[in-house]
Amino acid sequence: MTTVLLAAVAVLASGCGVASRAQDGESGGTAGSSPGQPKGPAGPIPAGLEKFYQQQPDWQRCGSNQQCATITVPLDYSKPAGQTIELRARKVLARDRGGKIGTLFINPGGPGGSGQEFAASAGFVLGQPLLRKFDVIGWDPRGVGESTPVKCLDTEQLDKFIAADGSPDDDAEINELNNEAKTLANGCEQRSGELLPHVSTKDAARDIDVLRGIVGDPQLYYLGMSYGTYLGATYAELFPKNVGRLVLDGAVDPSKTSEQNNIAQAKGFDTALDAFAEDCAQRSCRLGSTKAEVLAKVDKLINDSDANPLPGDGKRQVTQALVVLGVIYPLYLKDFWPRLEDAVLDGLDGKGARLLALADEYTGRTPSGYENNQNEVIYAVNCLDRPDITSVAQAKAEEPEYQAASPRFGSFLLWGSVACANWPVKPEDKPHPIKAAGAKPIVVVGTTRDPATPYAWAVGLAHQLESGVLITRDGDGHTGYKAGNECVDNAVETYLLQGTAPTADIKC
Repeated sequence: MTTVLLAAVAVLASGCGVASRAQDGESGGTAGSSPGQPKGPAGPIPAGLEKFYQQQPDWQRCGSNQQCATITVPLDYSKPAGQTIELRARKVLARDRGGKIGTLFINPGGPGGSGQEFAASAGFVLGQPLLRKFDVIGWDPRGVGESTPVKCLDTEQLDKFIAADGSPDDDAEINELNNEAKTLANGCEQRSGELLPHVSTKDAARDIDVLRGIVGDPQLYYLGMSYGTYLGATYAELFPKNVGRLVLDGAVDPSKTSEQNNIAQAKGFDTALDAFAEDCAQRSCRLGSTKAEVLAKVDKLINDSDANPLPGDGKRQVTQALVVLGVIYPLYLKDFWPRLEDAVLDGLDGKGARLLALADEYTGRTPSGYENNQNEVIYAVNCLDRPDITSVAQAKAEEPEYQAASPRFGSFLLWGSVACANWPVKPEDKPHPIKAAGAKPIVVVGTTRDPATPYAWAVGLAHQLESGVLITRDGDGHTGYKAGNECVDNAVETYLLQGTAPTADIKC
């Protein structure tokens, strides 16, 4: 069963200039900029949550210029005196301690991406000006990684779930796929039943405000990638007056239904694959001298692997679902396109090791098992955030629409949602525009040929937000900041460092 993770792939930078406007007279020296430890929680504290906002985490050295700590938050924010859970966070200390602006919170997406790992790579994913002026904190959101985690399946069960046929051809294959989805749902309920109702994006956004209060910043500085844009927008909706400087890169449109999102994402992968094929053909690559020839070879590989899985690592076969993951993953980053070319060539030659390696990177599979629980968290959060497929019958009825939109990827995005039809917790939210009325300017970044979060989503979110402004990166790959475009990087860093957002939507 193909799982599509909305997680940022960090890239290096370079490319134009930008007009800007000051945010309510802010300059680089904002409140909360004094060096050293914060004196206490800043900003309003919701009633009943005082002990969480006022806690003093024990930050311990956990790497060069890095500190780690465990933070306590309520399991259920409606019952703050009840059970608690833990969040694990990593802080990269600002290099200019005397001129520190505050704390920049970063989230890599998912849902299920590890913010701790993202922070550990801060030197790669953030520009040097930001590293000088901000403490940077990445945390594993509730349910993720080293925070109180969602647990569902063991390695063997998860291997089987991910490799299951994502484009079933008959009732027998549909039943087999649905049984795998039930195994996931039952495993999550049995092993994480108390946590499951409380891992929504709204819960995670409330956690962010606790973190903001703890570090002593009166307003939030935040960079969210991919799904992290939905998390950031949800924060702005819940706490508009606490918004300081928010960058939402590779945006998710919160007004879209799951069906609309899945279809748009399938088309997005088609767009990215088209760009790969055109680039490959222009280089007279080994897959063909025309775009059509390259795409035909990719399609042959995907179609043939349905009935004839490829040999993989000696223990696992490369099923069609794994082939699709192996094709999708390199589309996130143009630097990976040569690896896709090699993997497709090998696959057509009956060898699946390269495709399996790409699929494993995407899903976090290592020789010893899965390095994190992202493949489980993505369902735990998405099935709770919004209504999705409610039955196999609904999936069957919608399949023609998905296939018409994307014959190549449509079915995989449809049937990948069937786990929500078996989910033990009902969704608590529904798609709606997020306006965040009263918030300071929020910067949204969209990339024109983004495979995972289609550009139209960034346009939609920027225009929904009452204070939204859009930065468009004309390019390939997932997310726009630190993706080789100096225009984007300058605009983002000027905003975060000086509090000045573009005067209007800009194109880079």
